[in-house]
Amino acid sequence: MDSATTRQQRIVQRLRETERVDVADLALELDTSEVTVRRDLDTLAAAGALRRVHGGAVSLLLRGEELPFALREIESTSAKEQIARTVADLLSDGEAVIVDSGTTGLAIARALVGRRLTVVPLSIPAAHVLSASASTTLKVPGGTSRFGEGSLVGPLTEASLRSLRVDTAIISCCGLSVVDGVTAYDDVEAATKRAAMASARRTILVGEAAKFSRTALAVVCPLTDFDILVTDPEAPADAVAGLRQAGVDVLGT
Repeated sequence: MDSATTRQQRIVQRLRETERVDVADLALELDTSEVTVRRDLDTLAAAGALRRVHGGAVSLLLRGEELPFALREIESTSAKEQIARTVADLLSDGEAVIVDSGTTGLAIARALVGRRLTVVPLSIPAAHVLSASASTTLKVPGGTSRFGEGSLVGPLTEASLRSLRVDTAIISCCGLSVVDGVTAYDDVEAATKRAAMASARRTILVGEAAKFSRTALAVVCPLTDFDILVTDPEAPADAVAGLRQAGVDVLGT
């Protein structure tokens, strides 16, 4: 991960904690120049995470809305790549697999390139990545593509999923909690995830440790509806222990 990505991740974290950031304060905290900070703020403004004001910026990261796709791609990248490798190892050649949307779903799609699988991608970016793999059979569902996300959702997507029976559905999430379950920011996307799960013999939930601290608007299902949760070593030990006690196989910790 380059230094610009690391700085921008730290700025995004500050924006989650406070509504305003100042250029001078960020320069000290990040041990860089104010010119560099201004450039990073301009990049984040273009991605929709903040609005530039004199001397700094104010957050546009509303609690009820998800971070723009371009910014989520630079969050926890190493954790997502490790999760993707773990998921890839769980799949056998010849399986039919649904791969959910989102940045973790995209990382998984990249990890599956070259595998002999039938894949139903629930996002246009994942379909594009997998289309370069001669050994992969793509089954792309219809539906509405969410602007800025590329995820496929809605009645047409759900109908496509209901017409299929797959071995494994790999589901991403916006938040996960033992109490609140698996959540998404968009209720239409939550319905698509449930349709994908209903079409699968086995369900795998993927979510890095940061997802344990978040609860989004729309409930998908309880965590115990999944056979396997793939996360990373930073996942909270008490939550992981509770899930294992409830019968969920937790990998990656």
